[in-house]
Amino acid sequence: MRAQGFAAKPRYTAGVIERLAATNNIAVVVTSNDVFAHHVTRLSSDDVNFDPIENTIVALQRAGILNRVQAVRLQARYLRERRSDV
Repeated sequence: MRAQGFAAKPRYTAGVIERLAATNNIAVVVTSNDVFAHHVTRLSSDDVNFDPIENTIVALQRAGILNRVQAVRLQARYLRERRSDV
């Protein structure tokens, strides 16, 4: 049974994130700190790879479009939808 309040379409939240980025002309830009953080997590055997939607959430937060709480909630909602899509 699907939890009440979640979108019925598996890619609904991804679409919201993509439209929010397009509306605000936000593009994903990988910084040197991103590369450093990736290597640190990889070397500590805790490799974390964000997909393009998750990278877009980070870009929206960096641009000030989303605050920290909004970004975390959007990512959690996106991950729940993605998991239920599998």
